Amino acid sequence: MSDVLARPDLSRTHDDDAHWWRQAAVYQIYPRSFADADGDGLGDLRGIRDRVPYLQGLGVDAVWMSPFYPSALADGGYDVDDYRDVDPRLGTLADFDELVAALHEAGIRVVIDIVPNHTSDRHEWFQEALTSPRGSAARARYVFRDGLGPDGTEPPADWTSAFGGPAWEPVGDGQWYLHYFATEQPDLNWDNREVRDDFLRTLRFWSDRGVDGFRIDVAHGLAKRLDDELPDQATLDALPRDGAHPLWDRDEVHEIYAEWRGVFDEYSPPRTAVAEAWVESHRRPRYASVEGLGQAFNFDLLEAPFDAAEFRRIVDANLALAAASGSSTTWVLSNHDVVRHATRYGLPEPTVPGEKHGAAWLLSGGATPVLDRERGLRRARAATLFVLGLPGSAYLYQGEELGLPEVADIPASQRQDPAYFRNPGVDIGRDGCRVPLPWTADGASFGFGTDGAHLPQPAWFGDFAADAQDEDPASTLSLYRRALGLRRDLRAAEELEWVPTAGPDVVHFRRPGGWEVVANFGTRPAALPEGTELVASGELADGVLPAETAVWLRR
Repeated sequence: MSDVLARPDLSRTHDDDAHWWRQAAVYQIYPRSFADADGDGLGDLRGIRDRVPYLQGLGVDAVWMSPFYPSALADGGYDVDDYRDVDPRLGTLADFDELVAALHEAGIRVVIDIVPNHTSDRHEWFQEALTSPRGSAARARYVFRDGLGPDGTEPPADWTSAFGGPAWEPVGDGQWYLHYFATEQPDLNWDNREVRDDFLRTLRFWSDRGVDGFRIDVAHGLAKRLDDELPDQATLDALPRDGAHPLWDRDEVHEIYAEWRGVFDEYSPPRTAVAEAWVESHRRPRYASVEGLGQAFNFDLLEAPFDAAEFRRIVDANLALAAASGSSTTWVLSNHDVVRHATRYGLPEPTVPGEKHGAAWLLSGGATPVLDRERGLRRARAATLFVLGLPGSAYLYQGEELGLPEVADIPASQRQDPAYFRNPGVDIGRDGCRVPLPWTADGASFGFGTDGAHLPQPAWFGDFAADAQDEDPASTLSLYRRALGLRRDLRAAEELEWVPTAGPDVVHFRRPGGWEVVANFGTRPAALPEGTELVASGELADGVLPAETAVWLRR
């Protein structure tokens, strides 16, 4: 017997214009790697503006732009010097305004990244803190602690940063500052009223310039409680993340977001936000509540194997969580922090506990011949078509519409990610998914710009170029365009009805209006249900759904 997951109660949300994000297809742009208009090897805002027709033709509802603020690029732009300006290498505020106007004219909303857990070490506040004495108001904006030992030369605790190495850095006067990420990213003190007020100004600054929403980086990390005696790393790791952890997902973080919601609701339609919150699933709804940010990422499919039972379980769980918050869920298969799913699905499953997909292959620079690129792309196309058929928002990462694989063999001398340098031989870093896009099959930097690219593009990139796929009806780009166009036309209530299937490898669901999605996760063909084919991830045979293939049908 089929079961139905009902639409969440919308009685507490705003008018229809405010619901644009609930089932939006949002395209993530990593600005430095999207398109380079001035030929300096770094993507820029004018490059994005030049590609607005491409984005409109793709059929996305919104773009989310990763940081474009002034930055030393110690962490790909997530080390922010100034939250209310544009990096001069990427453009000006006038360029930003023109880009927003062009996107809005094309019917595309604009979401930007906000990085509130830390600033860059070049931020004027931190520079002031370094020249100010201990106990000063300048240092109170950050997390400074006295060092241990008679002269303060030992760190306050043995904590390890997310990128490897120590999480505390000395400043030369017996005090140390916390940087959970790179050394160049000092953590802010969100108990400080000045910090809170400054970010409210930042939210208004960009909202006044027409931004429709915000993606909140490390949303679960702002509130901290550091007692006089700090736990060691082993104790810290063992503590439950139940709302009282010293660093992560503390209950009082939601007081911050309640204030942010007040700012969002000053605008018509209200601005929205989505939390990057790596928390226990039952704690996610509070971030996505109407009193808070409004939506939260679920990364469960991003971490899941290509398996029918896992996909169905994850869909059920996350639609239930969305109903609990009154929000809609989010589906993500790739982003700027992970191995592209066209590669991930072509790698063998990890055999070592805790190992990421294909970690050994990546660490070898892609030299170990274990990647099945054809299978990876086939599975990626099927998974994408499955996800685009689900209720909720779909977040797409630039280049996935080209079927772009991960670039593994980047020379050490050309890598940029701090995770690679702070964990040599352990973490390959994230540069492989951030290589500038190929727009043309040939030419300088494959059409990315008029000169080179800030990360090396492999010779095979031309095979995946946008112009090479533009007129090919069987290309991955054509698949995305077709699916995104249909998704808009077929957009229905946030309901999903599971339909029984003949075998465990096939998943079948129905959306309101007779729109059905069938996906075969197995390695053998399966029977194809009756219906008119709308779009398929691969070529269909009469009455047969091939292995690792998905299709949309109309009854």
